[in-house]
Amino acid sequence: MGRTFMNLDPRETLETMLGLLGFYCQVEETRRDSCVMLQVYTAEKDRLIGPEGRVLEDIQSLLNRVLLARSKDAPKVQVDVEHYRAMQEDRLVSRVRELAESVRATGRPLQLEPMNAYERRIIHNAFAEDPEVQTWSPPDTARLKRLVLKPRR
Repeated sequence: MGRTFMNLDPRETLETMLGLLGFYCQVEETRRDSCVMLQVYTAEKDRLIGPEGRVLEDIQSLLNRVLLARSKDAPKVQVDVEHYRAMQEDRLVSRVRELAESVRATGRPLQLEPMNAYERRIIHNAFAEDPEVQTWSPPDTARLKRLVLKPRR
C-alpha cells in the first residue's frame, strides 16, 4: 500500500507533497529550538516561491496543517526555498535600518508600511538592542499592521 502523510516526518511529508505537485527537489532539515527548518532546493524555485512568496507561504501553511492533523504536539515547521526567506529578511532589515537613520537625525517617529506578524517580529528583533531607535506596534485589529520607529528615550 502507498505511503500516507500520516506516517511521515516533516521532511518526508514535504517531499511527498512537493512530489505530488510535480516538483523534483531536495529537502534539507535543520532544527532550532522547537522549530523545524526545511530548506528546499529545486530547479523550479521561482514557481515554488510564487509571486511575493505566496506559494511558499501556502505550502508551509498546508504542511503545518497536515502535521497538526497527525499530532497536536507537532513542531512548527518553517519552509524556505534556496534561502529565499533569509534574503527577504536581510532586505527588509536593511531597508528599515536606512529609514531608522532619519529617526536618528530628526528625533521624530516614522510609521512604516503595513507588515504581517512575521515581518514585524523580524524588525522588533533587529532593533531590540539599538540604543537610539525602538519599535512600537500600535494596537490595531488589521492582519497587516504598521510598525512605528521612534527615538529611544
